[in-house]
Amino acid sequence: MRILVLGGYGLIGLEIVRCLRAAGHEVVGLGRSTAKGRAAAPDIAWIGADIAALTTPQAWAPHIAGVDAIVNAAGALQDGARDNLRATQQDAIVALIQACAGKPIRFVQISAPGAAVDAPTAFMRTKGVADAALRASGLDWFILKPALVISANAYGGTSLLRMLAALPCAQVQVLGKSRVQSVAATDVADAARLALEGKVEARRDYDLAEAQSHALADVIAKFRAWLGFSPARLRIELPTALGYCIALFADLAGWLGWRSPLRSTALRVLAQDVKGDGRAWAAATGARLKSLDETLASLPATAQERAYARVQILLPLLALTLSGFWLASGAIGIAQRDAAARVLEGAVSPQLAMALVLGGAVADIAIGLGVLLRPFTRAAALAAVALSLLYLIAGTWLTPHLWADPLGPFVKIFPSIALALAVAAFVGER
Repeated sequence: MRILVLGGYGLIGLEIVRCLRAAGHEVVGLGRSTAKGRAAAPDIAWIGADIAALTTPQAWAPHIAGVDAIVNAAGALQDGARDNLRATQQDAIVALIQACAGKPIRFVQISAPGAAVDAPTAFMRTKGVADAALRASGLDWFILKPALVISANAYGGTSLLRMLAALPCAQVQVLGKSRVQSVAATDVADAARLALEGKVEARRDYDLAEAQSHALADVIAKFRAWLGFSPARLRIELPTALGYCIALFADLAGWLGWRSPLRSTALRVLAQDVKGDGRAWAAATGARLKSLDETLASLPATAQERAYARVQILLPLLALTLSGFWLASGAIGIAQRDAAARVLEGAVSPQLAMALVLGGAVADIAIGLGVLLRPFTRAAALAAVALSLLYLIAGTWLTPHLWADPLGPFVKIFPSIALALAVAAFVGER
């Protein structure tokens, strides 16, 4: 069977790709970046396309030619600089369903418990509209609705759980009493395979969720134990209002290209509980989905897992510090340009000294802004390293006496380089 997987290198999509390949199917992945796709799954073909731009049946036609089945594992949490929620989860998928009309294509839609056309969040509404369009189609369809997906890969909610579990001494949480059910990513992938292979009844919705629900606070504690960290000495429940204030900053970061899992949509979904009824799936397959404890036991809690969890706590602080350092450096350079130019007296002409000071200040500000813009963060951090080295070399040549300055302006360049290298190394998504 030739199967097209939308969002094929995402958290769920990649598990589905691997599962289908292991079952002997021919898989084609679709995602924005073919380079990321080949890095994640080099043994399948990849189509590079932005789903948000494929909002007509005609746009989908070349991508679905010759496929026997489609799995939609693409999605976004909410609108941001790199995400158009309605286009990605609603308009494009409705157009895809229309493009499939009259074709013998089996369609698996990865949705979510609570998705409905009148749901309180845009995330759930856009999923709900696409689900409704699929139900109204003449296709051989399945709608799978996984609860909180736990995977070996860390992204979104699973990344947040790892980060919260790594906080030293205290466990800090919002909506800690909210009820959560989980499902293993491998179980979701196997469910998609069973649907595609016709081993469960078609034209039905299936919730994928473990039988037991947990308080969010207990889920975080389980992750803490799984990672091998000492139990928290103190549990701190932040007021919900404070949680939403933090989420507003995360929403703002989303418009700068950062995909924080702690956005307002995540809190609103969590406030309604993350639960599903897995009885229909159990009846259809006779199989039991893994519990949270079983899922965690099946995943390795390695030193790399612990390092990643700690890095996720530090990365926002590191990025903000790096950006603030370069923005402040540029602003001070412009404000104190005359004093800065005098440092170069005798080494170059006054006109060249002023040009160097102002040019350097503008470059500093550009780097500071670049670090804040997620698509340019790594490039800006590496530019910070290069410019720091240039300042060091030029400064040693023009003003070598500053090496003996009691405030150590040259010596302080080295920790700034180390900070930039750390941000460049740690920033990443999957």
